[in-house]
Amino acid sequence: MWVLGQLLEPYPAIFMNFRSIKEVSYPFMINLCFRLRTLLFDAMKAAVDRLSHSTNFLNFLAQHALIMQEELPTPIEESIDDKRYHFMSLILNLANTFLYMINTYIIVPTADDYSMSLGAPATVCGIVIGSMAVAQVFSSVYFSAWSNRSYFRPLVFSSIALLIGNVMYAMAYDFKSITILLLGRLFCGLGSARAVNRRYISDCVPLKLRMQASAGFVSASALGMACGPALAGLLQTEFKIYKFTFNQNTLPGWVMAVGWFFYMIWLCISFREPFRPTQDTNVAPQTSDGTNENDALEKGLQQPLLPSTEANQDDEDCGSDDESEGSRGPANSLRSAYRLLTPSVKVQLLIYFMLKYAMEILLSESSVVTTYYFGWSTSSVAIFLACLGLTVLPVNIIVGSYISNMFEDRQILLASEIMVCVGILLSFHILVPYTVPQYVCSGLIMFVSAEVLEGVNLSLLSRVMSSRLSQGTYNGGLLSTEAGTLARVVADVTITMAGYLGQKTLLNVTLLPSLVICITSILATCFTYNSLY
Repeated sequence: MWVLGQLLEPYPAIFMNFRSIKEVSYPFMINLCFRLRTLLFDAMKAAVDRLSHSTNFLNFLAQHALIMQEELPTPIEESIDDKRYHFMSLILNLANTFLYMINTYIIVPTADDYSMSLGAPATVCGIVIGSMAVAQVFSSVYFSAWSNRSYFRPLVFSSIALLIGNVMYAMAYDFKSITILLLGRLFCGLGSARAVNRRYISDCVPLKLRMQASAGFVSASALGMACGPALAGLLQTEFKIYKFTFNQNTLPGWVMAVGWFFYMIWLCISFREPFRPTQDTNVAPQTSDGTNENDALEKGLQQPLLPSTEANQDDEDCGSDDESEGSRGPANSLRSAYRLLTPSVKVQLLIYFMLKYAMEILLSESSVVTTYYFGWSTSSVAIFLACLGLTVLPVNIIVGSYISNMFEDRQILLASEIMVCVGILLSFHILVPYTVPQYVCSGLIMFVSAEVLEGVNLSLLSRVMSSRLSQGTYNGGLLSTEAGTLARVVADVTITMAGYLGQKTLLNVTLLPSLVICITSILATCFTYNSLY
């Protein structure tokens, strides 16, 4: 209708007089056809542009999950994918990701108050927040290995561990024990099933839906990161039931425990273990002597037509072929996975470590810094952190749909690193009084630049990383998870150790390592710039 209206707009008078149509019929039809072709071409071009922007954004967002796309599947592989895929099971994996990210960040606004209520310094919040990441370093490995055999059992174990961990976290207040508090967070980290969630998408979602599922994984993570602090800001009440205290410190633990309990029930009712093909499904017929017919045929074809004195050499060649076939398999240890990393990939993992370190410093010490300098309440800290989290998806829309179409990924990568460095420099407290605009603006620059950097870095990493790291236990997703988790652990330990120097120097002392690592990553990027494609 729009095209028809645009087409006939210049000719309103023609339809007022039937005689005039006959008089100008031939020129009119020529002009009409020309305009029709132009309008249809413009409409098709606009539709293609919208589709391209949408596809580019989904592809850019999906690559955050570091689920590398494999070659086009065969019809047999497609039928196996269809048997494995179950929509509700995918939703349950995304829900697990969403809840876990809420669980990670819901305690950030109140961790310092909780630590002080148990008689510990406010900067112990770094250990409280980071203990979950410490456990995640180990849980990522065994969950990735466990997912080789099952997906349902790891998710059930994850739910139970997180349920127990949150109850312990909440009960530490009434027991007046910082030990129980830390053990509760360790249990929560042991329940980190992000490796299972990523592996399920990689193995069980058909290739035609994998990009959307990967984008859903990243979106669930981003929304969970924003909802965690926002939910903590709403839990500003205090009451007591029997001997248990419910306040802003303990309610995050109780709320998440209830959430994981209902999730576990939903999981047991709705999850379906994926179909796993066995080797017995396509067994070749056997000959009379018991050997496989296909093997006998292959052996017959491999026999030389004429006897050769180089038979041993042929055998050696066959053996080397077998070894080359094995060398194309997935890495079977962290050491073998590390050997597959090229210098450019190592630099990109360093960049990932740097951005996660800088973001963790900003988020984890936000409650201590803002309380010391500005006297912010828990609600104010929660609003600030929630606003930072809400920038994730809009920033990725802009970068994925527009900026990535105008510049090369390595150009965006280097520019983002420089902007992260600028944000860190602006965050230092030197000479002049520290103000809210300085803290908010520098934190926003650092966080948004780190988000842009993460998207571009993982987009590059998914393209240049060896295809052998797209499958198996020790895959590219596990390596990136380990790098990011180690960064969070080191950052949280840095906050706690810097706390012994006093809250007055906490900000500058924790920002200094971020600046050093950021400058190092920029120099490393410049040295490997020509190999970043």
